[in-house]
Amino acid sequence: MADGRDFASGSLPRHLARGVIGFGALVAALALLPVAGPVSLLLAPVGLLALRGCPTCWAIGLMQTISRGRLQRKCVDGRCELTSSRTPS
Repeated sequence: MADGRDFASGSLPRHLARGVIGFGALVAALALLPVAGPVSLLLAPVGLLALRGCPTCWAIGLMQTISRGRLQRKCVDGRCELTSSRTPS
């Protein structure tokens, strides 16, 4: 990204695993609330840690992980273009 933020993971399986753990922990924290009481809310920080702070950041990272190596940004004289790194067949 232009401001240097990168939410991508090293690989797609690693990123998806973080999503399963993160969203699973957040859902479990709320679903187990009637059964385990407020103790179940201890899963919420685990979920947020796995998602690196926010679900939206995880989704942006998913897009970055998928597009990594396929799209390249080139900026010349203040004008940026997004190009495919693949050569047409």
